[in-house]
This record gives sequence, structure tokens and C-alpha cells, in this order.
Amino acid sequence: MNKTVDCQEMDNTLQKYYLSTIYTIEFVLGIIGNSIVVFGYVFCLKVWKSGNIYLFNLSLSDFVFLCTLPMLVTSYSKEKWTYGNMLCQSNRFMLHVNLYTSILFLTFISIDRYMLMQYPFRDHFLQKRKIAVVFSVAIWILVILELVPIIIFIGARNTSDISDNQCIDYASSGDPAKSLIYSICLTLLGFVIPLCVMCFFYVKMVIFLKKRNERLPAAQNLEKPLSFVIIALVFFSLFFTPFHIMRSVRIASRMKFWKLSLCTQNIINAIYIITKPIAFLNSVINPVFYFLMGDRFREMLMTKVRQLFKRFTPTENGVSTKPSDKEHTEE
Repeated sequence: MNKTVDCQEMDNTLQKYYLSTIYTIEFVLGIIGNSIVVFGYVFCLKVWKSGNIYLFNLSLSDFVFLCTLPMLVTSYSKEKWTYGNMLCQSNRFMLHVNLYTSILFLTFISIDRYMLMQYPFRDHFLQKRKIAVVFSVAIWILVILELVPIIIFIGARNTSDISDNQCIDYASSGDPAKSLIYSICLTLLGFVIPLCVMCFFYVKMVIFLKKRNERLPAAQNLEKPLSFVIIALVFFSLFFTPFHIMRSVRIASRMKFWKLSLCTQNIINAIYIITKPIAFLNSVINPVFYFLMGDRFREMLMTKVRQLFKRFTPTENGVSTKPSDKEHTEE
């Protein structure tokens, strides 16, 4: 009996301290990073290309996730959900929307980067801005439609270990048999297939860069783009793979067919809890990795910041300077 209680306490402790702490860090860093990116795109970028459209939508997707965190952190720290069942369902739904839109936008970014290598003058139809807008809208619609069943599963609070004052996530809600089938289908369509597509285009990028290096040994150093490709693929795999595996394992552990003890189920759930914030860590990494590491974007952003700083910097007499007519003309 004491062993079972200890196992249950392990899950509660992870939720109260681990999830609330990690989600707080992700919220603070994610808001700062993604706000800088949105500011840079809206006020600094004059000409939008297909890759910029995908990256901007990726940042918007990250904001969707970040908006869910204050309620989650509060509920985990207080060990109870006080916002009602509707907000619980919408909160969990938005978490998954971010997860799968991020995966798809990252996949399309890999395609766009490869197309840019093959067609540097952007003469392929996939590199057109209108096509990128169409694909971006299609991604949002597709993900929302494929995640509608999650609302149903979260609404079905029929498991014996669920408390009424908790907002239980998808893996712990509903009929485990039906939920497992849906989880496997969602993993294949929303993660495995995009991962294979991303791997395909990143491998083609590596091959292309190596061939170009062999043909043009005096060309620019290719170490940075090759490292970028490898790191991007490693991040993608490390962030999302453990979560998708443990989600299905967690759902399967709830099935009576396996006859697992309550303590074993709690241990599996504890491992699943650990993987959840890791899966959403991409919302913090994306701004640094895909935006701020770009020399051109960073240069445009710093130029705009310097302009704003000069515009509102106090003079020696303590009076703030205002933009002159010449500055308006140059802008």
C-alpha cells in the first residue's frame, strides 16, 4: 500500500515541481524570443519570401503554445484546475495544435531550404509567396481537423483515477483502446511521415552541399550550412520522438488487457510527464535556431533597434530627441 502511495506521490511531485518549473522557464524564454522574431518580421523585413512565411507561421504557432502555459503552471503548482472543463479541453487542444503545426512548418522549412539550393533564383513554383500562403493556411486547417477527436477524448473523463478538479491530458483520458488507435494514427500522420520527409530533404541537402564542395573547392566554407542541417535534424528527433513513444505507452498501460499494477502505470506516467515539456522545448529553441542565427535577419533587427534607440535617446540636456525630417525622408 505504501509503495502505491509513493508511486502516486511521484507523479504528483513531477507535475507540481517539474512541469510548473520547466513550463515557467519555457514561457519566459519563449515569449522573449518569439516577440523579438515577430517584431523583426513585422517592422524589419521589407520583402517576404516563401521561407519567411513558413518561419513567421512557426512563430505564431509557438505563441499559441505559450498562451496555454500560465493556466497550466497555475494549476500544476496549486494541484487543482479551477478554470472549468471547457478551458481544459481548449487548453489541451491548443497544446497539440502547436505541436503538430510546428512539426509541419519545420518540415516545409526543410523543403524550402532545399529548393533554395536547387533554385537559387526562386524560379520554382513551390518558392512562390502565394503557394507558401496556401500551404500555411492548409497546414492550420489540416491540423485543427485531425485534432478534433482529442476534444472528445479529453471530455470523456471516465477513468477511475481522475479527479474532478484536475485537467487531465489526452493520454490519461477517455477509452484507452480507442485512444491508442487514434494516438498511433496521429503519430504516423503527424510525426513519422513529416519526419521521413524532413530526413529525405535534409539528406538531399547534405549530398548537394558535398557535391558542390567537390566541384568548387575554392567556394565558401560549407561547414556552417552542413552543421545547421545536422543540428536541425537532431533537435527535431530528440524533441518529438520520446513524447510520441511515451504517449502511446502511457495510453496502452491503462488498458486492462496488460493487467499492470497501479504503481507500474504511475511509473510509466512519470516517464511520460518528463517527456512532455521536452517536446514543447522547440518553441524556445526555434527563435534562436531558425531566426536569430541568420546573419541577415540579425543585422536587420539590430539596425532597427539602433534606429529606435537613437530616436528616443535623451540628449545631454535631458530632453529626448525626436526623429528629424531628414530621418523621415530616409525611411
